[in-house]
Amino acid sequence: MISAQRSIRHFLLVIAGIVFCASSAHAGWETVRHKGQDYVTARSIKTFYGFKSMKVNGRFLELENAVVKMKFTISGQEVFMNNVMFVFSFKILRHQGRYLVSRIDLGKLVDPVLRPSYIPGSTPFQTVIIDPGHGGKDSGAVNRYGLEKNYNLVVARMLKKDLEARRFKVIMTRDSDRFLSLAERVKFANRFANAIFISIHFNSGGSGGGSRAEGIETFTLSPAGVAHYGRGVRPDDFQLRKGNAQDSANIALATAVHGTCLLKSGRPDRGIRRARFSVLTGIKHPAILLEGGFMSHSHEARLIADERYQKTISRSIADAIVKYRLATTRRLGQQ
Repeated sequence: MISAQRSIRHFLLVIAGIVFCASSAHAGWETVRHKGQDYVTARSIKTFYGFKSMKVNGRFLELENAVVKMKFTISGQEVFMNNVMFVFSFKILRHQGRYLVSRIDLGKLVDPVLRPSYIPGSTPFQTVIIDPGHGGKDSGAVNRYGLEKNYNLVVARMLKKDLEARRFKVIMTRDSDRFLSLAERVKFANRFANAIFISIHFNSGGSGGGSRAEGIETFTLSPAGVAHYGRGVRPDDFQLRKGNAQDSANIALATAVHGTCLLKSGRPDRGIRRARFSVLTGIKHPAILLEGGFMSHSHEARLIADERYQKTISRSIADAIVKYRLATTRRLGQQ
């Protein structure tokens, strides 16, 4: 059995562009309309992406080939690709003897992760915009070791140096302890062309049970028709936001960053999730929000205050950005 770290390492090779090709014989998805939603059958996913096997193992439906193993939680939303957890927008269904995956989750999550070089409109970039969350009067999460706003800025400054060493141009929404509204951050970031956007945060509380919640989670903007994480669908969720133009790129960037942070930090995986955070909705660039651990968890609180852990998170993000750029520009002949 492949270890979790080895599985994630293999998966990051996929993100770096070593992907299996879709079947050239494919003539269209096998689709099913169910309760107002479009779904695709698992067997057509198996054929299209060239998976060699499909089986039910307990509560999981598993698709596997030499590079990637996917585990869909039957009647659930958690999906694992080589032990990296993604939280789908819709449940995996068993309907009339077939297993169904939401068309939205397939198109907006699975495909860009497995085939990042096929993301439409991928543009070579050299600029990384770093957004240290909170600041000034907004402290963010607080514990006995310090304030989230300060940790966000410390990691952002480390990341700036790490990226500049890799010859990226780096822009920071703030480089001091000052307050910026979410709208100001978005307006500032959108001044730049051919860039990506990384918002750095540390977590508190959460659905894992207050002080017991721990681990790394990464957020991308919810596609149109998908609810903000933790609540039901509302009418305005069907409105396209500026950030939705980058839905596929967002999830590929999140996968690279999230997977690399898990691999190098050894922290628990809380998954890649979808949300309508204001700092993501208006961004025109590929954008993610990273929660690098829980300030409310006794062990992670000490880690977050430790310079060694801060450097680990910074270097993980920097390495991931290199992987992401390679993956998404491969077809364009970029390095």
